[in-house]
Amino acid sequence: MPSNATRRTLLAGAPAVAALALAACTDEPSGPVLSADADLPTAVPKGTKLVIGDPSQQLAFELSGLVDLLTFEYEWANISGGPKSSEAFRARSLDISSVADIPPIHATWTNLPIKIVAAAGRVDPLEHPIYDLGVAPGVDVTTVEDLRGKKIAFSPGQAQGALILRVLDSAGLAKEDVELVELPSTADTYSNALAGNEVDVAPIGGTQVRSYLNKYGSDGATTIPHGLRDDPWTLYAPVEVLEDADKAAAIAEYVRLWGAAKLWTRANREEWINAWYVEHEGLPYEDGEYLFDREGEPDFPETWDETIERHQETIEVVAAGTGNEPFDAATIYDRRFEPLVAEGIAEYGEGGNA
Repeated sequence: MPSNATRRTLLAGAPAVAALALAACTDEPSGPVLSADADLPTAVPKGTKLVIGDPSQQLAFELSGLVDLLTFEYEWANISGGPKSSEAFRARSLDISSVADIPPIHATWTNLPIKIVAAAGRVDPLEHPIYDLGVAPGVDVTTVEDLRGKKIAFSPGQAQGALILRVLDSAGLAKEDVELVELPSTADTYSNALAGNEVDVAPIGGTQVRSYLNKYGSDGATTIPHGLRDDPWTLYAPVEVLEDADKAAAIAEYVRLWGAAKLWTRANREEWINAWYVEHEGLPYEDGEYLFDREGEPDFPETWDETIERHQETIEVVAAGTGNEPFDAATIYDRRFEPLVAEGIAEYGEGGNA
């Protein structure tokens, strides 16, 4: 079992990344070199350690008991999302992280070699979107075609920014047909920008949708659906980490339990709402219920063919919108890991018998 020191949770933000970087200065890959076409090792050597940026899954692993099946040493880093993950990857202070589909694309364009090792989405994704399009008070937008000429919040290199480019494409609009206002998609930035009429439209998700309408609906604030899939969820890791045979074996072990941990959260609704949304995120129970129901059921594809095809479409749209060169989506997937999530679900189901 890992020691208490290796179980510690590292705080989010720049201090966490800096602390990780300091801790990782001497923690370079030390296992045997594993070529990209070699089979994954089936056993994790003693002393192997991973730093994992997957905050909600950390809690799911712990509550479900699946964490006790991990045979390697681990540190949980409170890091997710593309910018922080990329920074930590470059500092060699993070081994694997949980993100949407845009960070792996952006990493590739910024010369950070990565591979996706797990992929998931949502059942009925159009019924359970991550984002809606928030519309500022007094702005007349009822369909995506109405976006022409509007000021739209835009965050390059993040899922929200890519969604806007995809929405424009689906509406037959070009970047030049709107005014993209570059804003970081952090906390309530977009909601505040909408309320202050700094932008006309912005993608907002989670409790921001409900709180935005509650606060500003009486002033004329609205939201509309964007009508696209926005549910990709991946685990990715630097290529140099996957070239370390010992770390690759540990990542395979983690990936194998990843889906079962997520299914545990869906099978234990009240416990998960209280543990994650209320205690961890500090939300009222009613907001936790809203988010739980909005999320819907997870979908773990047994093959990645359609996932890669959709990722390719996203790459093409985002490349056209940002001036980057498109590339083959298949090159950022490590298909050696493809069957592992389904194998883990078959063995551990909802994680309750770990």
